[in-house]
Amino acid sequence: MGAEPVTALVTTDLTVGGMTCAACVTRVEKKLGKLDGVTATVNLATGRARVSHPAGVGVDELVATVEKAGYTAARPQPPKEEPREGADGDTEEARHERARLLVTAQLAVPVLVLSMLPGLQFRNWQWLCFALAAPVAVWGAWPFHVRAVRGLRHAAATMDTLVSLGVVASFSWSAYALFLGGAGDPGMRMPFRLVPTASDGVAHIYLEAAVGVPLFVLVGRILEARARRGTGAALRSLAQLAAKEVSVRERGRERRVPVEELVSGQIFVVRPGERVATDGEVVEGSSALDLSLVTGESEPVEVEPGSAVVGGAVNSGGMLLVRATAVGADTQLARITKLVTEAQAGKARAQRLADAVAGVFVPVVLTLAVTTLGFWLGAGAEPQAAVTACVAVLVVACPCALGLATPTALMAATGRGAQLGVLVTGPQALEGLQHLDAVVLDKTGTLTSGHMSVARVTAVPGGLGSDAVVRWAGAVEQGSEHPLGRAISAYASRAGQGLPDVTRFSALPGRGVRGRVEGRLVEVLAPDGELPAALVDALPVAETAARTSVLVRVDGTAEALIEVGDVVRPGSYRAVDRLRRLGVRPVLATGDREAPARAVAQDLGIDDVHARCTPEDKADLVRDLREQGYRVAVIGDGVNDAAALAGADLGIAMGSGTDVAIGAADVTLVRGNIEALADAVRLSRRTLDTIRTNLAWAFGYNVVTVPLAMVGLLTPMLAAAAMSVSSLLVVGNSLRLRTWQPSPARRRTR
Repeated sequence: MGAEPVTALVTTDLTVGGMTCAACVTRVEKKLGKLDGVTATVNLATGRARVSHPAGVGVDELVATVEKAGYTAARPQPPKEEPREGADGDTEEARHERARLLVTAQLAVPVLVLSMLPGLQFRNWQWLCFALAAPVAVWGAWPFHVRAVRGLRHAAATMDTLVSLGVVASFSWSAYALFLGGAGDPGMRMPFRLVPTASDGVAHIYLEAAVGVPLFVLVGRILEARARRGTGAALRSLAQLAAKEVSVRERGRERRVPVEELVSGQIFVVRPGERVATDGEVVEGSSALDLSLVTGESEPVEVEPGSAVVGGAVNSGGMLLVRATAVGADTQLARITKLVTEAQAGKARAQRLADAVAGVFVPVVLTLAVTTLGFWLGAGAEPQAAVTACVAVLVVACPCALGLATPTALMAATGRGAQLGVLVTGPQALEGLQHLDAVVLDKTGTLTSGHMSVARVTAVPGGLGSDAVVRWAGAVEQGSEHPLGRAISAYASRAGQGLPDVTRFSALPGRGVRGRVEGRLVEVLAPDGELPAALVDALPVAETAARTSVLVRVDGTAEALIEVGDVVRPGSYRAVDRLRRLGVRPVLATGDREAPARAVAQDLGIDDVHARCTPEDKADLVRDLREQGYRVAVIGDGVNDAAALAGADLGIAMGSGTDVAIGAADVTLVRGNIEALADAVRLSRRTLDTIRTNLAWAFGYNVVTVPLAMVGLLTPMLAAAAMSVSSLLVVGNSLRLRTWQPSPARRRTR
């Protein structure tokens, strides 16, 4: 029998509405997971579900499944269709919630004050409080009641179930006490105590709990929503970098069009202060571009005709004409935004444990509340004491903190990483960075610039001088297609003196080029035999074998030696040093010759060098290191690095590299500078520490407070305040990652 056909899976993102806690997340994931071949990851902080499903399962079926679970679902809207925000950044829904909170606060505060300060309690004060509390318990807590009933219809219990039951129980008991329990007497006074006490023959009222629970939870939800918006601020700032309109130049005329109408190949204008509309190539003009918000590069980048530019960069200098080379989803800015969005959809291993707990959390809390009520009544306690303990258990439990522990930290960290030029694919990549202890580095394009350039010019003492010789050599090399010739010509052009005309140009196969410049015969040749003694004496004592030397002769006389090589990036020195201090072992693996590889390794202080490596050799090296117990990352920028990137514990691609390398990587360094790798390692360690702290707090809070409520040591109102503060502490701890700053790290003990 043949093998079963493999069903192709597609990924769909959905916006899920109505989720309020980790129990909601677990329910949506389970409902979607019951569909054949479907898996889903739901993020409470972003309200997004990433669904992997067979092509035969349509989006409508996914949406219907989520709605059957009691929530709303839709395909994410494009940015231009998202709800309009006000000047304060709130959506229309947020403004309604804020209005609900303001009215609830105005009604609840007098109830809280009168209930807590016996000296202010006048005759029939309790009836005034009852009149004020009724609209709070019904209208103020209405969102909780609606979601609780919706969950009940779908046999589900969530955080809203606990809040709704707590409010209903507190208000119902207070109504009983007022009408039937003697608490309605005009002269009744009620002392306020932090710990519940026995009654003195008159049933206590808990109107302060009936209004305090929805008030504190509403405050907590609004503050939590604002804080969660803060964790995603970096992603929104990326989206805002995209230009809305662009000036297109056609047949000498200029017109403004929406950026969506721009097509590849069109010429558009970028004036000083404007953003580059899309990725392209400069065809006219020169300027400096501010790329800090796109790649994290703090220094402006000079561009000229032929230079590549990135959409979203700000033009800080003169006017540019740019030919569009990529538009829409193909631009670097769009890819960065997509990577950050995808990273925020994942879950760390610790969060999976939290989700498993959250799946049974609310039913367990409901069971504990009922058990508490029955135990107190069975032990002969007064009904009001039993109800108080039961309501406190319902209100104090907080699955929200469990659901927010990972996504808020991940949102803040991935956004901060994007600002620093580090893109991670998800929490698995962050976990891999944290435990990294060996990194295999490519040479060309990673540690070095990847471009041949003039590294040193040595002129014969007393000769024509290096300036003149380089100028003539550059002029002759203009007619050469060899990389060495192009490097010399570019170096001479940057001197700013202009290159003279060349006559009688000829190429000497295998040797070099020659031509007449300003009446002189200029030859640029590979050294043949021993160099002239005068030139040898002028050379530095330490030669760098990684460079290729060419001899310049003028009218048959040797005048200078020009050394050309692929120079080490300035940031590579700091990067390798910082990695070593972080406890990460650097390994150099390159397809280049032994001499250049050794020279670069010596400059950078790398002891482990592997030269003339094929793609298979690099993959074998990674496998050998892993067998030795190392957790290995590979960093590279070319097609030849793709196999090693995919085979490592962690693949890291240079943002300036090929799409193949970037596609195989778990982390992308947008700036094309490996110094950002050390920042990525330290950011990952801080993020995972933050997640662990959040989860420890979320678990520890519930482990401590629920038993306290069960034994009657928490009033419902204090329980509501504690529950709200619990979520805020988790989100606040995550928000600290937004201000994380890279700095030299101390060596990690292993």
